Amino acid sequence: MNRDPIFLRIDATPESGYERLTRCLTIAAALQRRRRPVYFLANLEPASLALTIKRGGNDWIPMHNRLGEPADLAQVQQAIMKHGPAAILVDDADVKRSYLSELVSTGTFVTSIDHIGAIRSPAHVIINPLLGPSRDSFEFMPYTQLLMGKRYAMVRPEIRRHRATRSQEPAPLMLPNTKTPANLFRALVALGDDDTNLQTLPLSKMLLGTPKIGKVDAIVRRDHPQLDELKALAAENADKFEIAIESAEITARLVRCHFAITSGSSWSLELACLGLPQLVLVQNEAHWPNTQRLEEEGCVSILGWHENTSAQTIRTGIQNLLADPAERQSMSRCGRKLIDGRGPDRLVNALEIMLAGGARRESIEIAA
Repeated sequence: MNRDPIFLRIDATPESGYERLTRCLTIAAALQRRRRPVYFLANLEPASLALTIKRGGNDWIPMHNRLGEPADLAQVQQAIMKHGPAAILVDDADVKRSYLSELVSTGTFVTSIDHIGAIRSPAHVIINPLLGPSRDSFEFMPYTQLLMGKRYAMVRPEIRRHRATRSQEPAPLMLPNTKTPANLFRALVALGDDDTNLQTLPLSKMLLGTPKIGKVDAIVRRDHPQLDELKALAAENADKFEIAIESAEITARLVRCHFAITSGSSWSLELACLGLPQLVLVQNEAHWPNTQRLEEEGCVSILGWHENTSAQTIRTGIQNLLADPAERQSMSRCGRKLIDGRGPDRLVNALEIMLAGGARRESIEIAA
């Protein structure tokens, strides 16, 4: 690759969360398909996350300070002078306007990945990878371009490849050692990269004791705080409970499950792309607009806010969904119609057009 590189400035720590790293890896994969070298300027905790970045063919420049701090800005500016990137993407909803303004003043094409819209952004491009909030909630400069909505939903390529595999609901589970349908369902717990309230374990235990559910799968990241407890639960329920961590394991579970409990994060968009019915237990205020839009489109059913939703409410929601095949089929069709999984490619195509055209030069001159 001999084209100018793209910088991705993110933090992936317990404080900042890990959802941003996953979607930036998705963007990086799409950029590489356009033969763009990608540098992750990232503060990683644990540092083993660097292996995930490098495994995808990307470079990693360790950052020594939190994103947005003056020392961090100086390090980013130094990297810009050394490598001369075509653009820098900053993924942090709490970043200050002054930080982005300083990056714009370097003459680099600045893109802000933002699903909150808390500041009037001076970036050349604003990307909202979720379905909400809408354009009206963002403040931006006259030269700024906005890329948002269902067309730019971030879906990992390994998940999109299984979209055709799950075009219909899986068959009911079979009785052990027989070919007789047991009329039982397979449930999935997928609360996203940031299970900040550690609800995967209690929800998994609840599902194991719920009638009509014959098997439960849980998807978590490798460094989940309760991974040992989940593994112990899997050992106690070897025939009914499994954990998926690696990408190959995750995609294999997704196409077999009948429904999922999610949190309204970007994972909810990926499951909607597959056509998996969802019950949503919201854990982050920033995910409410995305969740509400998914419910309006008929893709999910909202159980409520995690602190106010009782176990009985969750069980009732599960039983109602399992008793209504038409509702599950409707959720599946609506999700597949809403999210087609081509968001990363559309995003990269749009960036390439802006980088190659006069719009880039004019916007940089105006911003400077």
